[in-house]
Amino acid sequence: MTFTKATKKQSKLRLAMIGISGSGKTFTALSIARHLGQRVALIDTERGSASKYSGSKGFDFDVVELDLFSPERYISAIKEAIKANYDVLIIDSLSHAWAGKGGILEFVDNKKAASNSKDGFNAWRFATPLHNELVDTIISAPLHVLVTLRAKAEYSIDKDEKGKTVIRKIGMQPVQRDGLEYEFDVVADLD
Repeated sequence: MTFTKATKKQSKLRLAMIGISGSGKTFTALSIARHLGQRVALIDTERGSASKYSGSKGFDFDVVELDLFSPERYISAIKEAIKANYDVLIIDSLSHAWAGKGGILEFVDNKKAASNSKDGFNAWRFATPLHNELVDTIISAPLHVLVTLRAKAEYSIDKDEKGKTVIRKIGMQPVQRDGLEYEFDVVADLD
């Protein structure tokens, strides 16, 4: 192992946009993408909703619609975008890879059911490498990657001054594995 002089290198943007329904995630991703490159690809997990923007506001992009959200499907689509030499890839939305049909949470449930075990933690030893491969594919892709993430309310369970349990809404959290936002250069909360 040898240390070398650090040098600034040309890098590709990794942007995550988190928001509730109607906050403008898709529109914002398309708006940014058209300034990053000529050829834009979009992985649509929202039943074709991104195509509503096709041709409007100057948005010109190619789309693939997923109806099964396994990490392998996302990885395959990302590799196709790389192979086709796109400048920018939008993943709208990455939340389905976590909580959608065929996503990681369903994968864990299926593994747990197949093992007849009450302990779901064993299933995570199969799920975690799949999720990590998806994240690594996104991060190492030689094109700009813009990701949208659905948001859900985050709550805390506290005790009030009388010792009674109180549930408090403390903000919004992306529908994805905890800590995923650390993998991106920029994370934007849209409201």
